[in-house]
Amino acid sequence: MTDKKSYFRLRELREKKKLSQVRLAIDLNVNQNTISRYEKGEREADYSMLIAIADYFNVSVDYLLGRTDNPKINR
Repeated sequence: MTDKKSYFRLRELREKKKLSQVRLAIDLNVNQNTISRYEKGEREADYSMLIAIADYFNVSVDYLLGRTDNPKINR
């Protein structure tokens, strides 16, 4: 994730669903520290994790990355 907006989007999406970092980490099978680092912009997710996060929140990867303000997925 290369844009500060995308880090904010992950946190925003998580908080909208009232999920803790721990719960999201468990659901995505990663460490809570990883989620924290994604949200702070200290670590970038790889392609498979970006897809997993986007699928989890039912948004497009472009939305997650801040490339669009439209969260809809085009399939």
